[in-house]
Amino acid sequence: MIDLSELQRSLCREYGADFSPPTPASRVGIALQTLGRLPLHGLRIPEHSGANGWYLWAGEDASEDPEFYQPLCVEHLAERCPIVLPFLALPPGWRFLTDGTHVDVWQDSRLLEPRRW
Repeated sequence: MIDLSELQRSLCREYGADFSPPTPASRVGIALQTLGRLPLHGLRIPEHSGANGWYLWAGEDASEDPEFYQPLCVEHLAERCPIVLPFLALPPGWRFLTDGTHVDVWQDSRLLEPRRW
């Protein structure tokens, strides 16, 4: 059985991305109220204030509401949203979209610009 780190490395190699796993105990921003919907979206901006830059939500569009995302330690994603685990080593400036079967991963340099996401 392949371990998570190797799965993440493989995904990064497949898309030509640097391997950049989040720091243990860092936080993601996740819209917990949307979990269970499809598709699942993820984007990563540069790290800031103890957050590893990942923002995750499910369904169609993210909300502009400042309460849309809740902080969650990366270690808790295994129980709350395990489908995102293979993508978490993608570096800042990357996005993914998945419905559990179809996967789309792409670089979005706008995520590296201040407040462009």
